[in-house]
Amino acid sequence: MTYRALELLNLPPDELSFLLDIGCGSGLSGEILDEEGYIWAGVDIAPSMLEVALEREVEGDLFLQDIGQGFGFRPGSFDGAISISVLQWLLNAETSHPTSSPPHRLSRFFTTLHSALRNPSRAVFQFYPSSDDQIQLITSAAQKAGFGGGVVVDYPNSNKARKVFLVLFVGGGGGGAGHQQVPEGLQGEEREDGKVMFERRREREAKREKGGKRKGVKDKDWILKKKELYRQRGKEGVPRDSKFTGRKRRAVF
Repeated sequence: MTYRALELLNLPPDELSFLLDIGCGSGLSGEILDEEGYIWAGVDIAPSMLEVALEREVEGDLFLQDIGQGFGFRPGSFDGAISISVLQWLLNAETSHPTSSPPHRLSRFFTTLHSALRNPSRAVFQFYPSSDDQIQLITSAAQKAGFGGGVVVDYPNSNKARKVFLVLFVGGGGGGAGHQQVPEGLQGEEREDGKVMFERRREREAKREKGGKRKGVKDKDWILKKKELYRQRGKEGVPRDSKFTGRKRRAVF
């Protein structure tokens, strides 16, 4: 689902992008972002999940955050955002207080997220709505916050493979002007093992990359850009640049 979210995000292929992983949990999606060569930050409401992510030594910066209370990031901080299996939890109200109501939480979430994204950019959410009314409530809150976009449904005729994505646009929507059209959902038939076309394609790509250079292998230019971005963000302990930065090591036998 993370690979599909990145495909829908439609980021420029040759740029170093800084992404926000909303509801990052133990860092499963973050590991994929690392492999694909992105710099990222993750937020989650569960301290125990963030502790697991720290133990796994993911490369992203991690924040303890109730997303229903909104974000405090500087405007235009991120080149895009993804979220896997999280958005539906904003519809739960733990108390009767007005600030805990789903509409208020959705409003705070989308308004502050819109501010945190650069113009143009996209945000992609895979989520599990229980009804059309929930989809309408979520999309309405996003539109009021200034987002464009809509819902993408992959494999709508499959009980197991069906997935719902909310694809939101800020400004031009990412990928340059004229890319505001909502992508089409994937179509296809489900196999007996529950896998479908997109998953089979990933399997083929993994086999091709096995034994060769992975997409996420970093060269010297990528490493220098990443270190410079970390310095601009005030991160401590960034190693100094040297003639050894990004140099391939000889194999030792």
